[in-house]
Amino acid sequence: MLSVLLSVYKNERPEFLDHALTSIYDDQQLKPDQIVLVKDGILTPELESVVTAWQEKIGDVLAVVALRQNVGLGVALNEGLKYCKHELVARMDTDDVALPDRFAKQVEFMQASPDIVASSAILEEWDSGLQKKQGVRHLPLEPDAVLKFAKRRSPLSHPVAIFRKKIVLDYGGYPPLRKSQDYALWSLLLSKGHKLANLPDVLLKMRTGNEMLGRRGWDYFKQEYRLLKYQREIGFLSYSGFIVNVLLKGGLRVAPDFVKRWAYRFAR
Repeated sequence: MLSVLLSVYKNERPEFLDHALTSIYDDQQLKPDQIVLVKDGILTPELESVVTAWQEKIGDVLAVVALRQNVGLGVALNEGLKYCKHELVARMDTDDVALPDRFAKQVEFMQASPDIVASSAILEEWDSGLQKKQGVRHLPLEPDAVLKFAKRRSPLSHPVAIFRKKIVLDYGGYPPLRKSQDYALWSLLLSKGHKLANLPDVLLKMRTGNEMLGRRGWDYFKQEYRLLKYQREIGFLSYSGFIVNVLLKGGLRVAPDFVKRWAYRFAR
């Protein structure tokens, strides 16, 4: 019924990976039939110990895909998709925590909505220790509103997304971008006429922090520009839409951190 797809690399904290897997399997009302964990390059001994412990605990439920070198999230996920046995694939990051009703609600929604190709839900943003909630990320719910929203921002939250494997693979999986592969994929699906949606439920706790805003400078915009070019090439953005996005996002990336922080809070 359900595969869960994750990718882990050497800089992940072992306790975060263990907590993520616990939330995916032990804590779920509806347990996944398969967990596909891609090792994106060589891991530390501590991370390997966590992976081994989970292999011993849940056996064939956990499929481990080992890559010899770090290839980046998009390539790693595409490799992992090849091993997903089920039509519904849920995404999860190895430092986040799924709430117990996540898969039950998402699977029920996708089964009841055959016209929806991908969906996500509300997520909460927490500090790294999960001691202080820093925000809540809301997104439009209905397909028409999602499509309109996607012209400016990513319409689904990737760490809590679920999608139909066959359709995603029909388009080649995640597009070949180093960053924002998820937004590129949602844009591609929308450009082909497929529908996306979001659930009105909080289903994930995401570890984050205000320090990430400081990293969203000019180098970050270069990655955004590559995404915007891709969206223009596939016909998702009009020429005027492309120009407006370049001006708005370029201006924000060179703004002081307090402006970025205000904009981020306003956009939630």
